[in-house]
Amino acid sequence: MSPQSRSRSRPPGPRGDPIFGNSRQYARDPFGFLTACEAAYGDVVSVDFGPLSAYVLTNPTDVERVLVGDHERYRKPEFQADELGRLLGNGLLLSEGETWRRQRDLATPAFNMSRIADVADTMTAHAEATVGSWSTGDELDLEAEMARLTVRIIADAMLGVDLSAARVRTIQEALDPLGKRFEPDPVRFVTPDWVPTRGNRDFEDAVERLEGVVDDIVAERRGTEGDADADDPPMDLLSILLRAQNRGGQTDRQLRDEVLTMLLAGHDTTALTLTYAGYLLAEHPAAEGRLHAELDSVLDGAPTFADARELTYLDRVLQETMRLYPPVYAIFREPLVDVKLGGYRIPEGAAVMCPQWAVHRSPRWWDDPERFDPDRWTRDRSAGRPRFAHFPFGGGPRHCIGKQFSLLEARLILAVIGREYRLDYRGDGPPDLQGSLTMHPEGGMPIRVERR
Repeated sequence: MSPQSRSRSRPPGPRGDPIFGNSRQYARDPFGFLTACEAAYGDVVSVDFGPLSAYVLTNPTDVERVLVGDHERYRKPEFQADELGRLLGNGLLLSEGETWRRQRDLATPAFNMSRIADVADTMTAHAEATVGSWSTGDELDLEAEMARLTVRIIADAMLGVDLSAARVRTIQEALDPLGKRFEPDPVRFVTPDWVPTRGNRDFEDAVERLEGVVDDIVAERRGTEGDADADDPPMDLLSILLRAQNRGGQTDRQLRDEVLTMLLAGHDTTALTLTYAGYLLAEHPAAEGRLHAELDSVLDGAPTFADARELTYLDRVLQETMRLYPPVYAIFREPLVDVKLGGYRIPEGAAVMCPQWAVHRSPRWWDDPERFDPDRWTRDRSAGRPRFAHFPFGGGPRHCIGKQFSLLEARLILAVIGREYRLDYRGDGPPDLQGSLTMHPEGGMPIRVERR
């Protein structure tokens, strides 16, 4: 077949069912489905999700082209905007064009590295309060513990509030119906949002409760944001947004969307990274021992920003955790025009999926990819690896704005935990994984902590 005719043909892909296509296969096990597609069909895979045609990209070169090189030819897909719009509105995660650029520029100073360094002690203090409530022999749900901790940190560092236990419970209780709404479900996918199903009612109730929390936070902070012309105004995100609103640059709806986006997206992925890191360390005592030895040699008391930069093995543990268990396991884009990827024509308006799960675990890019091996992140072993063989934070202009914040937070929290405790995984076999907006362990992560 000539290159010209090949570019017009449809990529290979798995056979689907009538009406539902591959959506029921994907819903049963999204992770196994993506792995099988990568292994069987290669760089570009055609997948039918019923009403939605998708193209799965598993070559880092194509992923980089979509997210970085040709990013201006893509947008966040319409189906995600419809699904997520009721929850996050027009916040940074979903907004496009000039709105996104304006909001990104506005938020950037809150995530400046010098400011992140200034909140390192805040992160550590919250981590020590959480870990200080544990006792040797306690059996914990590590996912729930990390979620409560990281939501407190994001609220303090980026919204300037100390969340009460009641508000933390409200947020955590709302996350379950929200997560269920975004689990792969072929029936729900074709059911209109206005149909009064139990899931739709629970989702609407959860959104209203979260919006109530956000409205209360904004009301409490209003008047404390300082003057932009002052010598040292507060630089948390909510203060910046409130000052912009005082200048006429933010509506109440936009302000709520940004705060809700930050509150949810700003804590979930870090909590999951720490959850999976705890599981992997518990299952690999030699790696946990190396981490403890590094902590003992670097730390002199509570971990600091300077300490975090010296914890090189801990950083490799986190990178390897995000390779094996990327909290965001697939990124979607929609081409604004017909594009060519991997030699195939992808039509305007189709869904393009860049699956971290499949790429991160592909033997084409990784030696022994299923093995937990933090040393694969040493400089020598990383040389020559495709840049987008690992992209837990996305890439290009729309990469996660909180990347450096999240990494520092994860380093400091894991250091606080590892300084005090060994971890013992109490589950029966590897955790079952549930796909939603992010990848969660079904039933949480049972861990017993033992004093070192």
